[in-house]
Parts: sequence; structure tokens; C-alpha cells
Amino acid sequence: MQGIRRIFATAIVTLSLAACGGSSGGSTTPPPPPPPPPPTVTMDEAFQFLNQATFGATQTEVQHVVDIGIEAWIDEQMQMPVSRQLPHLQSLPRPQNLAELQVDRVDIWFRNAINQPDQLRQRVAFALSEITVVSQLGALVDAPYSLGSYYDVLAENAFGNYRQLVQRVTLHPAMGVYLSMLGNEKPNPALNIRPDENYARELMQLFSIGLVELNVDGSEVLDGQNQPIPTYNQAIIEGFAHVYTGWNYAGAPSFQQARRNDANQTIPMQLYPAFHDDGAKMLLNGVTLPAGQNGNQDLAAALDNVFNHANVGPFIAIRLIQRLVTSNPSPGYIQRIGAVFDNNGSGVRGDLGAVVKAILMDDEARPDLPMEIDGKIKEPLLRLTQLWRAYNASSESGKYPLVASYFILGQGPLQAVHVFNFFSPFFAPAGEIRNSSFVAPELEIATEYQNTFVTNYFFLTCFGLNSANENLEADDVFIDISEEMAIAGDTNALIDMVVSKLLAGTVSDVLRVEMVGMIDRIDVADVANRTAEAIYFVVSSPEFAYQR
Repeated sequence: MQGIRRIFATAIVTLSLAACGGSSGGSTTPPPPPPPPPPTVTMDEAFQFLNQATFGATQTEVQHVVDIGIEAWIDEQMQMPVSRQLPHLQSLPRPQNLAELQVDRVDIWFRNAINQPDQLRQRVAFALSEITVVSQLGALVDAPYSLGSYYDVLAENAFGNYRQLVQRVTLHPAMGVYLSMLGNEKPNPALNIRPDENYARELMQLFSIGLVELNVDGSEVLDGQNQPIPTYNQAIIEGFAHVYTGWNYAGAPSFQQARRNDANQTIPMQLYPAFHDDGAKMLLNGVTLPAGQNGNQDLAAALDNVFNHANVGPFIAIRLIQRLVTSNPSPGYIQRIGAVFDNNGSGVRGDLGAVVKAILMDDEARPDLPMEIDGKIKEPLLRLTQLWRAYNASSESGKYPLVASYFILGQGPLQAVHVFNFFSPFFAPAGEIRNSSFVAPELEIATEYQNTFVTNYFFLTCFGLNSANENLEADDVFIDISEEMAIAGDTNALIDMVVSKLLAGTVSDVLRVEMVGMIDRIDVADVANRTAEAIYFVVSSPEFAYQR
């Protein structure tokens, strides 16, 4: 009791002193001020941000960003559960020809991209799939489980550590098949066997450090003759190729008996020690792995060696900025993001969540004043997903069976024609862009042939695959144009509504005048075609194809 009384007495004295301003002329320390409110986000800024961070801005999500702010939205997204593909594929009846499940793999990709809430994770996973490329087009055509599992790895690690991502990519059977690390054997001169160099080369060139040494701002390091300095040579390629020996499908009695089945195509490859080369191996930066190490030790040391190369920060910064924000980031933008890769503020290297957040919150992502290097061309697939999300695209069956999207759009989920992605990050079309030393990667697939297919598919969607069509089949993906049809008799109101959904309400005078002229040629009572014309005019325009 005495102890309790002393506590209450002390509290009373303290409160009395506070009430009268303290003792002996002193004063209490004022409480810290509340944190400042988040910066105000305009509707236009939210729309622009969401086209960088999702598969297409929607009016509902725009309002959510305006309400809570960009940083809070990013933090919220990073806590969302992962929307996966493999569980869906495994829940379906297994066809005798597994290639038939590729339709379902593409379907679940679109379901996640269009409807699932973890938009930022899915968007970053798509960006990573264009850097660490595997593809259905080739040896993996009959391995849909493996491809679905691989994409899940990218989604699961989108905000994780790059070092862990590289290890999971390296040991995934989809990558093992695609770049021929799976089944790679140690040298055997008697049988004319030498380690395959494919994965060794591409991990360095395309996934991590590139061909030449880079400064922190992404510019090339030059030697005394003003020439770029290569990051590796043939001896280093061979060293890594020898590291990646002895791995095959898991669970087999022996290396030679390892064969793909439904289960082992989705789990990490297994080391078969007798087929791993345990000799010394030359790696990057003058490092040599000692002889006598086992395959797991060699792999860990080799991936650490790549991960800690100075190029990785600026290399990954450039690739992710290009996929999310702008094709031509400034040296300062690259340097800032590369620095976050090197140290997330807590001494951690390779924190992809911190990198993604820094990319999207950088001043250069949405500059106050327009710059010549702003933005990028939207990939055809992202133009389609933005249209579908803006107009609540769905089908009676609930499916999005666009398995031939690579044929229609020039790209599709895990459907690149080669390991260099759908387009090169260095592509610059002849003319003004190349002459200005800029790049426009997405324009590499913007051929006359491909643009015709893309435009025709948008035409089909706007005029035929919409909610006004009463003859749709169960799997037809259609857009909901009922809101627009309700006001379609008023040309300007119709244009305002379409432009608000697809262009954040901003449209050039030239495009608006052309839209008015075309819509007014259609009978005022034909609300379906007036609506279709308005939407088609926007989605086939350069203004929609450009991501600010």
C-alpha cells in the first residue's frame, strides 16, 4: 500500500507542477508537433502514378490514392498477399497434353493483372519477367506448371532481396530448361563433354551486370583509350559455367534418370554431386573459387560474387525504371535508385521493395515541369490491360483466354521470342529519337504489321466485344460501356467521360476536335456505336499509347 500511495502522490505533485507552469520558474517540455500530413495528390497525379504502378488506373483506385497518398498506397500494396498462378493450374483437370494448360496459365495471369488487389506486386513481377526471361515459346511449351511456378517466384520476391531472387531464379527448373543449366555436366574429355555456358553468360549480361563496367549513374567506365571496359571475359564465363554443373530435376535416383514430372518442374533443381566440377573457377573481380568445394558452396559463392558487383545497382535501377516509369532516366535518377539498391537506409543491399518505392516516389517519376525525357511508350499488353481495367472487362465464363496475345500484341505473359525480352532496352528507332541519343525500347515491336494487329484488336473490342452486344460467347472478354451509352447522345459529355477514364481528363484540342467530328457523323440514337467510336478513338491514339 505504501508503494501505491507514493506513486499516486508523485503523480499528483507532477500534475500540480504542470498546471502551474512548473517549479522554480521552470517549464515542461512541450510535446512534439504532430507529423505533417502527406502531400496532397491531385487526380491527375494519382492517375499518372497508377499507370506506372499497376496494370491500369481505375477511377476507384485513383480516388483511393488521392485519399491516402502515394507513399501510404505503396506501403499498403506491399503488405497484400500474393496472387499466385500455380495453385489455380493445379486445381484444374490435368489434360493428357499439358500444353493445353497454357491457355489457363495466360488466363490466370490476366485474372490477376485485371482483378486482383496486389497490383503493384503483379506489375513488378511482370517487369522482372522481362529482365529474367523464360518463355513458353520453345522447350517449355508443355511445362505450364513450371512457368506458373516461375512467375509465382517473381511475384513472391518482387519486394524481397535481389540476392534471394537470383538464387531462386537460378535453381528454378523453368530457367534450367530455358537456358540449359538443367542437366549441365562437369567436363569429361573422353566423352567430349564440357559445361554449357548459356546460363553463365546470360545471368551476367541480362540479369545483373551487363557487358561493360558502369559508373554509379549508369554511364560507361572508359579506359585510357576512351573505350568501355568489359565486365567479364571468356575465362570468367567458363568459370561460372563450371559452377553451374551437377543440377537436374529433383527426386530422381540418379542424374541420368532425372526426368520432368508434374511435381519436380515446380521445385528447385537438385544437386547431384558426382556431376559437379569441384575444380578451381575464375569469377568476377579477380576472385577464384578454390578447388574442393561442393556444388552448393560453389553456387552460393558465385551468386554472392555477382550480387556484390558494383554494376548491379545501376543496372537494376535502369531496367526497373524503364519498365515502370521512363525509357530515358537521367543519370541522377539512376544514381539515386542505385544508391538505394546498395543500401536501403538500414545497411541492407539488394532490397527490391526499397528500390521500387524509391523509383515510384522519385521527383523524376512525376516531375512538376515537363521534361524531354518524361515517360515512355506503353507496351501493347499494358494498353490492353488499362482499357480492360478502366471498363471492368470480364466474360460470362470468368476467363480471359487470350493465349495468342503474343501473336495479336507482339507480347504476352512469359511469351518472349528469345531471352532478350520482347524488345531491347537499348533500342532506338532511326530519326529524332536516335539522333537525340535517346531510346524507346517498346518501339522495337511497333512494326506496321504488329500495329495493325493491335489496332484491329482494339477495334474489335470497342465495337464488338462490349456490353451492348447480345451475341457474345461465354469466353468473350467484353468491356462494360453502359455508363457511356447512357449519355452518348451528348457528344461532349461522352468525350469527357471516356477521356476521364482513359486519359485522366486531359486530351489535346486536336484529338478532341477529331472525336467530335467522327462521333457527330453517327446517328444520335445509335448510342452503342457513338460510345464505341469515342473509346476506340482514344485507345488507338498516340496520347493513349504514351505513358506520361
